[in-house]
Amino acid sequence: MSDVLLEMKNISKEFPGVKALDNVSLTVKRGSVHALMGENGAGKSTLMKCLFGMYVKDTGQIFLEGEEVNFKNSKDALEHGVAMVHQELNQALKRNVMDNIWLGRYPTKFKIMTSESIMYKDTKAIFKDLGIDVDPKRIMSTMSVSNRQMVEIAKAVSYNSKIIVLDEPTSSLNEQEVEHLFRIINMLRDRGCGIIYISHKMEEILRISDDVTIMRDGQWIATKPANELTMDKIIKLMVGRELTNRFPPKTNVIGETVLEVDKLTGMYNHIKDISFDVKRGEIVGIAGLDGSGRTEVIETIFGIATRKSGTIKIDGKVIKNKSAQESIKNGFALLTEERRATGIFGILDIKENTTISNLNSYVKNHLYLSEKQMKLDTQWSIGAMRIKTPSQSTKIRSLSGGNQQKVILGRWLLTNPEVLLLDEPTRGIDVGAKYEIYQLIIDLASKGKSVIMVSSEMPELLGVCDRILVMSGGRLAGEVDAKTATQEEIMTLAAKYV
Repeated sequence: MSDVLLEMKNISKEFPGVKALDNVSLTVKRGSVHALMGENGAGKSTLMKCLFGMYVKDTGQIFLEGEEVNFKNSKDALEHGVAMVHQELNQALKRNVMDNIWLGRYPTKFKIMTSESIMYKDTKAIFKDLGIDVDPKRIMSTMSVSNRQMVEIAKAVSYNSKIIVLDEPTSSLNEQEVEHLFRIINMLRDRGCGIIYISHKMEEILRISDDVTIMRDGQWIATKPANELTMDKIIKLMVGRELTNRFPPKTNVIGETVLEVDKLTGMYNHIKDISFDVKRGEIVGIAGLDGSGRTEVIETIFGIATRKSGTIKIDGKVIKNKSAQESIKNGFALLTEERRATGIFGILDIKENTTISNLNSYVKNHLYLSEKQMKLDTQWSIGAMRIKTPSQSTKIRSLSGGNQQKVILGRWLLTNPEVLLLDEPTRGIDVGAKYEIYQLIIDLASKGKSVIMVSSEMPELLGVCDRILVMSGGRLAGEVDAKTATQEEIMTLAAKYV
């Protein structure tokens, strides 16, 4: 039996105005973890979509266990033992867990009736095997992103897959959940599976991978054993240059208090008595474990989660922020954690996604929208955010995750906010694009904007923020100075009310 499980040879794929893949090759061995790395837009996801039957490759060949394959669609790929867990989860949120796992292949009794009892039993068996503690009858929308991601991984395993592609699998996981995922990966590797692991987290890559392939601008750059690589070597191969600092120098000057939050308590979430302030030009981070209430704090401030009690003041004036529309009028902007679900309008183009939160400013004579001004503002955003796109009319869903994030950030800047609420602003973004996002955040603070930034990456919070608030069990466990705090200090506070 050959050691080679999957071989992709000279794969090319072109879209209008963009050569996404240019003769890229990838070889995955049986019982190995093969990392796929590169900046956003390098072609990683496009290559995997060609494998998974979501895109039709222009040239090249794909061999699975020595036989040439050309999957017509994702169902065809799954039935041949190739599964993919996407970074942006695409699930039936109103259905329960087991429905999502067995959708399209429900087990039946007497070949005519769907059997919920068999479905439940089989789901429990898979979860037990993988050590996943989730109720198969729980509705997907009631679960955290991390648990939903574990369900998707279980679904991939349920197909008895030979190849499993994991696209940014730890982007929503805390440290304990990452360890759990790694145990699952090691178990699958021991069973002979080939794991293709796409991630921008280099510490994870060096720890979990056997081999690493690096792409840049749609081309293959190198494939090396993971034990021969370092973070510096990976960065140089990814970006084609040395990147001496992970974080830009801080240039913001902190001024007077702008935002005051006093005893904020959620109606339908578990945050309670949250009090803090934010000064002009200040970047305040919010840390905490998954489920600690980090996201709930900024959603309640923005008005998309209902406030039970507490006050919010801007420049000493009490405001209500009962809805997103009211919050925008009061000078707030919210960049959400899940780009696909709550950030982008996938079927719309760059111009429409950029201007959609500021449409009132383009109305002329109460009759029509100024196309000229919308194009000018979109062009400003593309330049200011350094967005890589063929044109303004490109559909946003065709952009890389990092460029989608830049479009959303540009959209909010056009509303001229005073306070930016950023939830995981660099989630699933490569090291080069992360640096650009950090620079944008620091530049905004330098212009007097106040920034509140939620992140699950502690080095990011320590490198970008001025102060860090730490959430635990829905309560504010403490506050640290980012210049002097350590990760251990933050973790101790994060576990305070767990």
